Amino acid sequence: MKQLDIILAEKLLKISAIKLQPENPFTWASGWNSPIYTDNRKTLSFPDVRNFIKVELCRVILENFPEFDAIAGVATGAIAQGALVANSLGAPYVYVRSTPKDHGLENLIEGNLMPGQKVVVIEDLISTGGSSLKAVEAIRNAGCEVMGMAAIFSYQFPVATRNFKEAGVKLITLSNYTALVTAALETGFIREHDVETLRKWRENPAEWTPSKAID
Repeated sequence: MKQLDIILAEKLLKISAIKLQPENPFTWASGWNSPIYTDNRKTLSFPDVRNFIKVELCRVILENFPEFDAIAGVATGAIAQGALVANSLGAPYVYVRSTPKDHGLENLIEGNLMPGQKVVVIEDLISTGGSSLKAVEAIRNAGCEVMGMAAIFSYQFPVATRNFKEAGVKLITLSNYTALVTAALETGFIREHDVETLRKWRENPAEWTPSKAID
């Protein structure tokens, strides 16, 4: 029986929420060259995938953080999925902006979050963990306890592991880069010789270049 992380990776590949192009890499906003591009917002347009993710996020929350009081989504990618999860769990919901609103009350957290509440954060994608942990900091600054974070997918960068450990945040992801490569090879999205290219990129994404990978 296939593991959850591989099953979800297959679903994400099938709907092109994740694209792999080892020989024709993307350029991220950070300037990094990358053989992978992820847009988990696409899952919202596919009811079966959307529901699968919602159910599994609810499950890991109930199994790992059963004493939670509220759910928080990270803007913008996890706002909708976070709301779906909160609705299924019958829990209060807020979302955290990347920066405070520039008018009105200048909110960083949208919704009604009460000091002392125990919060589980929902994220769509974990890269370095920087933006995700800024949301955690905002929730803590509001006087709440962050019990942990549940995310759809992680690139499994070592820097992210360090960042979450230093921040004292338990992270659980439904799928990850290792499972993705396995699923992509098994389903024909990549070829055997692409695996080494993908491995090298994950080890040092900031310095990786297409020419080095092809050589």
